[in-house]
Amino acid sequence: MSTTPNRIYDEVRDYYAAAARTADSGQAACCGPDAVGFGAANYDDLGDLPDAAALASIGCGNPIAVADLHPGETVLDLGSGGGIDVLLSAKRVGPTGHAFGLDMTDEMLDLARRNADDAGAANVEFLHGRMEDVPLPDASIDVVISNCVINLSPDKPAVFAEMVRVLRPGGRIGISDVVTEDRLTEDERAERGSYVGCIAGALPVTDYTQGLRDAGFVDVSITFTNQVGDGVHSAIVKATKPST
Repeated sequence: MSTTPNRIYDEVRDYYAAAARTADSGQAACCGPDAVGFGAANYDDLGDLPDAAALASIGCGNPIAVADLHPGETVLDLGSGGGIDVLLSAKRVGPTGHAFGLDMTDEMLDLARRNADDAGAANVEFLHGRMEDVPLPDASIDVVISNCVINLSPDKPAVFAEMVRVLRPGGRIGISDVVTEDRLTEDERAERGSYVGCIAGALPVTDYTQGLRDAGFVDVSITFTNQVGDGVHSAIVKATKPST
């Protein structure tokens, strides 16, 4: 796979467009018997959601379980896919809150909007765009979540900067992502999996931590959860935008 930004965007879009079509046909988009810790198995509260939302889930965790959402908050999900985390967030923040989903894949956006209609979710909105250039105003979001998507970006500093920009002072992130141990080289990461497989583009834990700090976040923590390969882990990522 090419590692030029445009090729990465194209290949990621093609992969997730195919995943959306698979879920829309009634089959699970994720992920095979070796993909431990990926997909809808990370959730235990899907009873009220359309089946297609769970079938489209390809995430490596459950950001809703760590984001500590409260009624009335505004949430942004980066790389929202079929909408599973947006719909769960909408339930947590309630009718006085709002949940945005951002995705660059038309097929996923179409699926997510149908899922929202089927779920009767009135406090959600799905936006077309890239997480490196979020189409929302400054300081408009209380919480940013994401599920195994930031590793797909060819420009992670831009993603971190956008998260800081859209968050209100004191806002926070609660993210699930794939992160590697520092000992792995770029070539070793590529040997363990592709970009679309969420491994080749994964950051080492020290680089991820420093990238968030360089963007302006404080209280950064990255906690490994499931091991998904030699030196490769699903992780919970938390951080806060300073209040002043």
